[in-house]
This record gives sequence, structure tokens and C-alpha cells, in this order.
Amino acid sequence: MESPENKKGETTTTPQASLLLQQQLKDLWKKPVEGFSVGLVNEKNIYEWSVNIIGPLDTFYEWGSFDAIMSFPKDYPFHPPSVKFVSEMWHPNVYPDGRVCISILHPPGEDPNGYELASERWSPVLTVESILLSIISMLSSPNDESPANIEAAKQWRESNQRDFKKNVRRIVEASLG
Repeated sequence: MESPENKKGETTTTPQASLLLQQQLKDLWKKPVEGFSVGLVNEKNIYEWSVNIIGPLDTFYEWGSFDAIMSFPKDYPFHPPSVKFVSEMWHPNVYPDGRVCISILHPPGEDPNGYELASERWSPVLTVESILLSIISMLSSPNDESPANIEAAKQWRESNQRDFKKNVRRIVEASLG
């Protein structure tokens, strides 16, 4: 299934994207999933969601409360949303500016760099729930093989995690006010 394009080859907005996002939001409000909550940044824009992720138990992030923005392309679900923490985050798979870097948020198809299998990348069958559960899993198990934050990855790997844990505890405490 190809993403819709206009005659100029530009991606177009589809009513299906808006309807799908409305349905997924409604479903998450009706049946909340433990570990995160969602809402709209602006009630007039279904393409930008506010997300709050609670640090998973038995991790360095335990009990932290981390805010993020999830931005959906107009041709969702053909292309993945982007997720960016607005709360400070110290993690090998989060760029210093807060952008989340996990395989399922990378465009569908073959990886031009050859690091990921096509099956690990975005697929239109993925949902907001599956994305957020993957981010929670990322907090539990960082992938330091292809880091977005080199310093965090080095600390995770090299310093017996003492410095890494100290940095994460600082952001957890900050997230709690």
C-alpha cells in the first residue's frame, strides 16, 4: 500500500489518517495502558499528541514522569510519527535534543545504512500503543550498539553504570518537581 501523493509527488493529507488517530486516541482514553498517558497538545490538531511516560519499575528511570510530544505525518500510518522528549532525558537512544531513536520510528523499507532489517522498521500496522510500549521497553533495555547520545552510551557501557545511574537519578528527581 503506497502513501497518497498529489500530482507533484508531494505527500497529501488523508482523512483516513485523521480518523485513525482519532480512533486510537479514543481507544487509549477508554482503556488506558499502564505506563503512559496521552492527550492532544491542541484540541484542534489531531496530528500532535502530548505523552507522559512513567519510568518503568526496576529500572534507573523508575517512577520518573517524562513528557514527550508525538508528531504524526499527514500520511500516517504510511509513515511513522516522531517522538521527542520535552522533559530532560539521559539515554543512549535519545538524542541530546530529546528525539527518540528506535527502529520502529524509522521509515519503512530497507535501511540505507544496513544496520536494521526492514522488518525492524516502521510498518503501518503499528499503533500509538505499540510505539509507546517500545519506548518504555527502550528505557528498560538501552541499545548502545547504535547510540543517538554517544556520551550516555559511553557511560552505560564503560563506567560500570555508576555515572549513568547518577545522571538518570538527577533527571528522575527533576521530573518529579
